[in-house]
Amino acid sequence: MQHFKSSDVAESASPLSQVVRYGNTVFTAGQVAFDEHGDLVPGGIEEQTRQAFENVSRCLTAAGTSLERVIKVNAFLIDIRGDFTAFNDVYRTIFSPPFPVRTTVQAGLGAGLLVEVEVVAEID
Repeated sequence: MQHFKSSDVAESASPLSQVVRYGNTVFTAGQVAFDEHGDLVPGGIEEQTRQAFENVSRCLTAAGTSLERVIKVNAFLIDIRGDFTAFNDVYRTIFSPPFPVRTTVQAGLGAGLLVEVEVVAEID
């Protein structure tokens, strides 16, 4: 098992690895809408979703893979009824058919956070 870290993603205060490669599979920790300085990006669900996936992309790059190799997405929304459509609209700009498999659930997140995403990707 190998552990990686992107210097372009803010450090987590939690004791965790940012991204791990195990065999030909890469797992990211949940990523939220903090920029590289640790500041929450301004805006709503669309901006936070873009930033969360940008952080995921940076984690994947650090491990040697990319969003194009994602096979599974877990998404956590604070307001699934209010934000599901907007989340999907941004999601469709990040992934194209055939889409990765995905689970989306409502969850309690930290203050100001609207979305958290984690992925599983393949690597050669």
